[in-house]
Amino acid sequence: MSFNWLRPPIGGRAPPQEILRPVRSGYIALTLLTALVFNLLALPEMLTQIKPDLIALTLIYWVVYHPRRVGFLPAWFLGLTMDVADGSLFGQHALAYAVLMYLAILLHRRILMFGMRQQIVHVAAILLLSQFIMLGVRMLAGADFPGPLFFIPSFVGAALWPLLFNVIRIPLRPRSDPDAV
Repeated sequence: MSFNWLRPPIGGRAPPQEILRPVRSGYIALTLLTALVFNLLALPEMLTQIKPDLIALTLIYWVVYHPRRVGFLPAWFLGLTMDVADGSLFGQHALAYAVLMYLAILLHRRILMFGMRQQIVHVAAILLLSQFIMLGVRMLAGADFPGPLFFIPSFVGAALWPLLFNVIRIPLRPRSDPDAV
């Protein structure tokens, strides 16, 4: 197994993009729904504290690699769904996802230029800012500071970026021709 996607680009350029099949809206919806289901999974307390926000990661992927395919509306509705599911302050996830989408749209060309290591750093920064927004909303509502461990899911999510990148692309890769020699 080759880890070429982790190597820094040669000469400061990003590695060449592979040619993928066109993305269908149904596939985008399926990936976002799958991320929602994984976010809603009940896990033991220890894993819950480090569980990354897969909706945020998936939204970042679609905005960076297909910026015109996913807008703010799905992000806002997914955020409201997470607010209801978590029993958190209504709108905190929605606001965080909207800002996340804005930052991903703003930085998508820059992120595309970089290799995977630099993409991980950018994704970590976007996820951290999203968590800071949720924390700010919570603290404005009167909650206490949960401690620095609150930010671990952002780093776990950034570490999972290469895996998510490759998993989402599996159905988009061209099928090999069985008749080819």
